Amino acid sequence: MAAKIKKGDKVVVLSGKDKGRQGTVLKVIPSENRVVVQGVAVVQRHTRASQANPQGGIVNKEAAIDVSNVSIVDANGKPTRVGFRLEGDKKVRFAKTTGDVING
Repeated sequence: MAAKIKKGDKVVVLSGKDKGRQGTVLKVIPSENRVVVQGVAVVQRHTRASQANPQGGIVNKEAAIDVSNVSIVDANGKPTRVGFRLEGDKKVRFAKTTGDVING
């Protein structure tokens, strides 16, 4: 099945503690139906000192949230569903609210 949400898309959170917040998709995990959104679902992780992080300590990072809890933002800044259509010989994603093609 084609991906309705891809890395780099601007999305809005529909439910949960971060409802209404917008961000960019950093990572998509299709096997688990989850996405990581920048600045959303931030959790604190206690890390041990390593070569990459010699200090160690508490690090803030984004946790994955379910893909059903996010929706793509259209040109008007509103959440929209995603449809697919053929333009020429290419399959493209489009916003159901405005009909505009979603880049990517």
